Amino acid sequence: MPKALKVLAIETSCDETAVCLLSASKTKVNVEHDLVSSQIPIHQKYGGVVPEVAARSHVAETVSLLMQVLGTKGLKAFDAIAVTSGPGLATALRVGIEAGRVLAMLTGKPIVGVNHLEGHLASAWLNTENRKHWKFPMLALIVSGGHTELVLMNAQCKYRIVGQTRDDAAGEAFDKSAKLMGLPYPGGPHIAKLALEGDAKAFDLPRPMMNDGSLDFSFSGLKTAVRQTWEGWPIATEVLREKAKRDLAASVQQAIVDVLVAKTLTAAKKYKVKGVLLVGGVSANALLRETLGAALQEQLPTVTYMPSDKAYITDNAAMIAAAGYWRLTKGEKHDWKKIEAKPEWNI
Repeated sequence: MPKALKVLAIETSCDETAVCLLSASKTKVNVEHDLVSSQIPIHQKYGGVVPEVAARSHVAETVSLLMQVLGTKGLKAFDAIAVTSGPGLATALRVGIEAGRVLAMLTGKPIVGVNHLEGHLASAWLNTENRKHWKFPMLALIVSGGHTELVLMNAQCKYRIVGQTRDDAAGEAFDKSAKLMGLPYPGGPHIAKLALEGDAKAFDLPRPMMNDGSLDFSFSGLKTAVRQTWEGWPIATEVLREKAKRDLAASVQQAIVDVLVAKTLTAAKKYKVKGVLLVGGVSANALLRETLGAALQEQLPTVTYMPSDKAYITDNAAMIAAAGYWRLTKGEKHDWKKIEAKPEWNI
């Protein structure tokens, strides 16, 4: 491997098309190009992601972004290829995989299929300050629309899931609660915005499994409580109903954050970790970021808190390039003819 490895990465696991060119070595990481095309406006009218629509959109966008990133250097711009193989929507994953396979066939350069969840872990590594404190063991809280997991990181590329959701993910809880309240997709940001003007103590919502002694999560009961609360609220005046919506948004957000923070602290203490990562789309939530950071500072002051930069929180190709770099520098590479989509691939 050259001293600085240039990794071209492609991410098409859900509703973002992303391409990145990352240059990395043991001492320096540089994101040279990082482009993301979001499909949120396309899927908003459906109230959620439609797999076939997502796949069709990925085709044109992948070609366009690759041309922009590769520019005048073309196929000489990179040394290796990383592509998201899973988990995700099967039809969407295959678009990125086929693009990566074609590039590997044309160039003969190594290619590696990357786990999207490992990409989220690597998103925290893209932060220069975080890399200074990158010491194992570490604990990662992955929170997104489809995933809520506590991952113990014992070494680079060596992971163990120590806690996970038994039903809805945290992001699903936000989105489904928002939909019940008549808010647009994606619901998480809308709930967070309303919550700024709401009273988080206005509604007594459950904190499922928060004190059950396990490290697993469950949010389906919270969603049910939100539905029963909102549908049972008297019509009253429009002004009172809007106030109730703000209060319920704040209460939902607080309930989800309370559970996530409590479980993360329990796991961090149990495994005596040196650092805690906060990654995934839901980690953009300001209350979660602030509450977890404050709780760690108070209860585990020697543990380094390492949230992802906001630029790399939602699905992106920079995190796939970083995870690909980890794998490539360990000598891993895959046969481009055999890379397949793994929609249910766990970390």
